[in-house]
Amino acid sequence: MELEAIPGVGAKTADALRELDDPAGTVESGDVAAIARAPGVNEARAARIARGAIRRRHGDDGRVLATDRAREVYREAIDLLRERTVTDYAAKRLETFYPSSSASRIEEAQSFVEAAIERDPVPAVREALAGVEPLVDPPTVRVRDRCLATADAETLARAESSVPELSVETVENARDVSELARSYATVIVLDEEFAGLDVEGDVHVRPNALDEPAETVPERLLSFFAANRERLEAAAAVHEAAATAGDPVSDGDPAADPDRLRDALARLDDDGTVVGDEELTRLTAAVDDLDAAVSTAESVADDRLREAIRERDVTIEGTDFLSLVEQGARVDSLLDRELADEYDEAMARAREHLADALRLAPEEAELADRVFGGDPSFPVDHDETAVSRLKNELTAARDRRAARLKAELASDLGELREPVEDLVRDALELDVELAIARFAADFDCVLPEVVGPESSDSGFRIEGGRSPLLDVDFADAEPVDYAVSGATLLSGVNSGGKTSTLDLVALVVVLAQMGMPVPAASARVERFEEIHYYAKSQGTLDAGAFEATLRDFGDLVEGADGRLVLVDELESITEPGASAKIIAGILEALDGQNATAVFVSHLAREIRDAADFDVAVDGIEAEGLVDGELRVNRSPRKGHLARSTPELIVEKLAGDRDTDFYGDLLEKF
Repeated sequence: MELEAIPGVGAKTADALRELDDPAGTVESGDVAAIARAPGVNEARAARIARGAIRRRHGDDGRVLATDRAREVYREAIDLLRERTVTDYAAKRLETFYPSSSASRIEEAQSFVEAAIERDPVPAVREALAGVEPLVDPPTVRVRDRCLATADAETLARAESSVPELSVETVENARDVSELARSYATVIVLDEEFAGLDVEGDVHVRPNALDEPAETVPERLLSFFAANRERLEAAAAVHEAAATAGDPVSDGDPAADPDRLRDALARLDDDGTVVGDEELTRLTAAVDDLDAAVSTAESVADDRLREAIRERDVTIEGTDFLSLVEQGARVDSLLDRELADEYDEAMARAREHLADALRLAPEEAELADRVFGGDPSFPVDHDETAVSRLKNELTAARDRRAARLKAELASDLGELREPVEDLVRDALELDVELAIARFAADFDCVLPEVVGPESSDSGFRIEGGRSPLLDVDFADAEPVDYAVSGATLLSGVNSGGKTSTLDLVALVVVLAQMGMPVPAASARVERFEEIHYYAKSQGTLDAGAFEATLRDFGDLVEGADGRLVLVDELESITEPGASAKIIAGILEALDGQNATAVFVSHLAREIRDAADFDVAVDGIEAEGLVDGELRVNRSPRKGHLARSTPELIVEKLAGDRDTDFYGDLLEKF
């Protein structure tokens, strides 16, 4: 798949997408979270890329939404869906649904939606979803206790590229490897010719090390799981909550077993280190506490010597004293002669304290003995070389054990790496499905029938439609039945619901061609190539704007087959007499084509008179005035020119007043 062939993907974005493990497959999948893992691609951009890939897959090059008002209706529909999501991912993912003229795309979307509306959006599942986010790739972890070694320049370049976490060193012979082993806890040699190498230190010859990153640099995998701990635990909770509610996320078991995942995560600290191993904990503490333990051990020995000196009298014969002085003896030497046993005991106590404080193993304690094994002194002093060697040994032991534990844990987690991707993606996709299910439930929706333009039943038919775009509670919206095939005028009283009816038609058609459920008891919609919705103009247009508007309609009627045209009170653009003639001309042009059009107008009678064909007229009929308020039947009446509000008022006055004036006035309507 050529990435640049996707609508909206240029060379720079294509280069970023190629950083993904499977660029073409990821983009084709429509997985917004996976696409957003590409460098510099956020979720909003990923949604546009996914939408472009869907268009390309279905050969869907057209743009159904042809006017600003049509695009506004789409945004309002998307917002209604997005309001019912929990995660940011689902809100972005819903934007991959768009009004399409492709039969295969609509069928694909309807298949997804049909399963989604069967979901039960129980509160427990939605609460669990609150913690789910797409997985992230943590920054590269630098590992300094381990290195790779090679004598081959090509292997060196490959190693530096594929394992940036480790230093890669150049070696020529066993001596070079031995030198590295003194600087690193572990050396991994990549060249097979070094097989059988016998040098001191933790050295491994592994020609396939670059192909086994989980074993070579387990920190990569561990840091991934550490960085995504909360996301993974939240996704596991979603699967469990859904299963408890009797509506599991998927037909089978979760991609990754939640209990196994939690057990593995419990062995991992937030910084990617292994926890829960007593020996590693002991060695880590020993390294960290060594200097403090040595200092305390010195104090223990000093305290014992002070106590011994205070408790006894030290007597030195004169000749002995003279002999010691002539030999240049120090006071410490004098004390050693008189307090040799006490000094040995003090050293023993220091060694014992050091071994106990650091919980040293027997072989480690032997090294610790050398820390306090020099010439007698007071205050007691330690052998810094011995301390350094002990620290090196403890550090090496700690690093070797940590590396082994990391490798073991990485091996366990490695089996979960791909399954957890599916685990999280399935949870995020569940949020998309639940949002659609909530939308369908909140607005009493049904999946519409979408037919091709070749169908004999063209146009649209809506039964029991109620618009969630009204400024009233949805429960208070009156249901509307309306069907149109061909070009039609819609008449009716002021505030009778003509504009609301256009909005309902536009919303139902837009949702239907998105593959979404529509707010109606039933609906059938032609698969329109384009939707042209023109909102009511705010006041009479000047000459330039009027000319531009006529140009728009001139373009509209050229090749209007397969178009839905909704126009709200076009007469407001100029004086009524001219408007009636213009609208009549537009309707004449549309009548000879396979287009569906609804023109809302108060000039229906004038337009019908000006047209050279029998214009269909529907009417939203007011049943009368009750306490000064219109009582209206919101469903347009077919083939009926609705009476105006002034006519209704005159009729009411004619019935209420005993005078001929109102009766004569009524006859003029």
